[in-house]
Amino acid sequence: MVKKLINGNYAASYASKLARAQVIAAYPITPQTNVVELIADFVASGEMKAKYICVESEHSAMAACIAASATGARTFTATSSQGLLLMHELLHWASGARLPIVMVNVNRAVGPPWSVWADQTDSISQRDTGWMQFYSESTQELLDTVIMLYKVAESPDILLPGFVTEDAFYLSHTYEPVDIPEQAMVDSFLPPFDPPFKLDVDRPHGLGSLSMPHQWYMEMRYNIAEAMDLSRRRILEVEREWRELTGRSYGGLLDEYGTDGADAIIACAGTAASTAREVVDDMRKVGKRVGLARIRCLRPFPTEELRALGRRVPVIGVMDRCYTFGDGGPLFTEIKSALYQLRDRPLVKNFVAGVGGRDITMKTIEKMFENLLRIGSSGLDREKEWVDLKRPEVV
Repeated sequence: MVKKLINGNYAASYASKLARAQVIAAYPITPQTNVVELIADFVASGEMKAKYICVESEHSAMAACIAASATGARTFTATSSQGLLLMHELLHWASGARLPIVMVNVNRAVGPPWSVWADQTDSISQRDTGWMQFYSESTQELLDTVIMLYKVAESPDILLPGFVTEDAFYLSHTYEPVDIPEQAMVDSFLPPFDPPFKLDVDRPHGLGSLSMPHQWYMEMRYNIAEAMDLSRRRILEVEREWRELTGRSYGGLLDEYGTDGADAIIACAGTAASTAREVVDDMRKVGKRVGLARIRCLRPFPTEELRALGRRVPVIGVMDRCYTFGDGGPLFTEIKSALYQLRDRPLVKNFVAGVGGRDITMKTIEKMFENLLRIGSSGLDREKEWVDLKRPEVV
C-alpha cells in the first residue's frame, strides 16, 4: 500500500482507477473539475484502461453512463451543484433501469446567488431518485467508499446506482495523507461487473419499454424499494470485508462517537463531523456528556440505528448544512420521522448551520451542545434554529 498526499478530488480519481471503471463520462464544473482531469491523465498515459467520453453537459454525462452501464460496462462520473441538478431526470432513469453507476458529487451550494462553497442542498435534493448516498468525512473515507460502493451497487440483489459526496473545498481541495491500496488487493475485493441482463446483440432483450397500468410498473418500483432495504445489510457486509483487508472502517450507516452515556448528541453529515468530534472530546474532559452521530449514509436511511440511539439518548440536535423548505432541515425531518414510532421519544432540535460554506467553528458547535444540555432539563425552547445568522438592521 502506497501513501500519497492528495486532495479529495484526486482520491475520487484514484478510486475510479483502482475500481477499473471502463467508461468515464466527463464534464467540468467547479469544484469537481480536477476529478475528471486526473482521470484524463491516467487514460492518456495508459495507466488506466477506459473509454473517456467528453460530453457537452452533465445531462449527457449521465446519459452516457446509462448507455454504457446497460451494456455491462463499469462506469464513473463526477459532478457538483447545478450539474447534479441537470442530471436529475436521468438519475431516476438509472435507478429505474437498475444500473449500478457510481458517481462522486462535490457538495456545493445551489444558485442564485452563485456560490461555489460547501452546502448539501444539491445531493439531498436527489434523495428521492433511488440512488444510494454516502457522505464522506475524510479523503481516505472517500477513496475507500467509492471502491466499496461498486461492490454494493453491483450485487445481484441490489443493482442500484450510488454516489459518494465530499464537501466543497473542505475535502475537494484539502490535501491529506491517503493510503492508496495495491491494485491486486482491490482486484481480489472487487470482481469484474457481470450483470445478469445487458444489451447484447447475441442475446436480445427489451429494456425500459412501456409498461401499462395493469402490467409490471408498480412491482418494479417495489423491487427498487426492496433492493434499497436489502442494501443496508450489504453495506455492512462489504465494509466488514474491507476492514479485514485494510484495517479501515467507517461506522456503517451511522457513525457514532462518544454516544455511550451521553445526555445529548448532535447528528450531522459530512466534514462538520470532524469539528464536532473535537468539541465532544473537549466537553467530555470537563464532565459534559455529549456525543456525535454522523449520518454516513442517507440512502438507505439508518432508521434502526437511529431508533437504537434514540432509546439511549434523551436529547438529539440535528445539524443541517442546507435547508429544503419543509418542516425543518432535511436531516431533521428524516430523523424525526424515524424516531416517531418510539414509545419514549427523545427531544429533537434542528440547527441549520454552515449554509453556503459559512464556517462551522468549534465555538458554534459548543454553543449547540450547551443549548441541548439546557433544554434536556428545562424543555424545548424552539424546534428550529438558524445558527450564526446575520440579519439586516431593523430601521
